[in-house]
Amino acid sequence: MLDFLDSPFIKNYLIPAVTYIQPVMEIFLLFVIIYLLLRSLKGTRGANMLMGMGLVLIVFTTLVKALDFEVISWLMDMLWVAVPTLLIVLFQPELRRAFAHLGSNPFSQISRQREAIGEVLQAVEEMSRSHTGALIVFEGRIGMQSLIDDSIRLDIKLNSLIIESIFYPNSPLHDGAIIIRNDRIVAARAILPLSRDENLSRTMGTRHRAALGVTEENDCVVVIVSEETGDISVAYQGAIQRELSRQELTKRLHELLLRSHRMSGADDEERFDEEQNTEER
Repeated sequence: MLDFLDSPFIKNYLIPAVTYIQPVMEIFLLFVIIYLLLRSLKGTRGANMLMGMGLVLIVFTTLVKALDFEVISWLMDMLWVAVPTLLIVLFQPELRRAFAHLGSNPFSQISRQREAIGEVLQAVEEMSRSHTGALIVFEGRIGMQSLIDDSIRLDIKLNSLIIESIFYPNSPLHDGAIIIRNDRIVAARAILPLSRDENLSRTMGTRHRAALGVTEENDCVVVIVSEETGDISVAYQGAIQRELSRQELTKRLHELLLRSHRMSGADDEERFDEEQNTEER
């Protein structure tokens, strides 16, 4: 073994190769860490705060170095040393949520998502019978924190009766949409952006236009119940499928919301887009 380690191949080729590859591996590891950090903060207030803080520190440090301010430069060096601790304090909620997500059991996540879908299906079926209008948004990988911050913030375990009570016509929260994150209702009375597509049918109401609008900008899935007809629709990636039965809605929600846990997820999305070509826009 020792003779092998002392061989010319190890000394002349392998060790120099590792020496050259090591900096590349370090840069790649830093890139992955920074990418995962920014991805976890995407769509939250933390993302804007981090970008603003980083921009101010970089510009101010560059300016101080260029003007050769010794005292301020020394203070900035001390501040950069304290930045990691400052980030941990400022982004404690986001970091806690990220670590909790990493440590969670993927099978339990699937189970909770299936349970959430079941509760929504039960509520949607009842609201369809009573012609109660509803907009139900399932948050995707892209965060919707900006919309949540402008809504009535909640933190309620998802339940079909709660959904029905929120959209009851005399409820103060019935206007707008509810936003579901995992198996919890995190916002109500959310005002969604309307679609800017000029080719939409004039018979399409505000709820459907809002569902299309938010899915044009986000990877969320939106379930719509028409107040006029009681028809059930689902919107995703700027496309809408209307007049769904409970069985069709169940299949579609499982395809779209559980796609990250299915090997055929990409095929589901392509099939969804193809089916929308036959729908009236």
